[in-house]
Amino acid sequence: MVTFTADKEARALVWTLPEGWVGLSSASVGGGLIRPRWVVNLDVGDDFTRTDLDAYASARAAGLRLSGPGTTLLTAADVTQVERSEDAGTRVWATVGVTKPTWAVPPHDVSLPEDAGPGVDRPGTINIVVVVPVPLSGSALVQAVGTVTEAKAQALVEAGVPGTGTASDAVVVLCPEQGAEPEIFAGVRSRWGRRIATATHACVAAGLAARPWGSDAAGVRW
Repeated sequence: MVTFTADKEARALVWTLPEGWVGLSSASVGGGLIRPRWVVNLDVGDDFTRTDLDAYASARAAGLRLSGPGTTLLTAADVTQVERSEDAGTRVWATVGVTKPTWAVPPHDVSLPEDAGPGVDRPGTINIVVVVPVPLSGSALVQAVGTVTEAKAQALVEAGVPGTGTASDAVVVLCPEQGAEPEIFAGVRSRWGRRIATATHACVAAGLAARPWGSDAAGVRW
């Protein structure tokens, strides 16, 4: 069973996993096809400029007494404002910050340097962690990440946010590796994909409703 805790003092959200779980993540630290024992979402503040992300993440993980392989998400959003949703056993958590949204293909003539690093377009990050209670095949894990991204983008567009995400968004999809026959579909119209999409959309929409687009102008850090 995956357990979740929020450590307000450490400004961290922590998921701990038993052995035998796998996942797919776009995280810069511990991402890719993963077999993590933990996942963390760290509040780094809105003045974060470090580029040695592995070293930074390792130090924060050690402070949380986490050991073994793990995946680290970073955000300038206040992680205590995490949103949660569940649909038929699929659980989703999201920290929603859209101070600097962007389109995948900007509609205007906007150019960024080719080597734009992790500091570009910060603060403003949407980090999403998804826990699916059944095994997913490798292709279904990829489909699930796509489903999360589609549901997030839909919530943003519906809320009037001028973009489909931010330049530093990250997602983690986790599932048990063994058990029943792996599900081979997790697209938006599949059984588990529909649940992932519904819970993801609910989380992102709730985050946007709590901190409407443009609320940063009123002094809200996210």
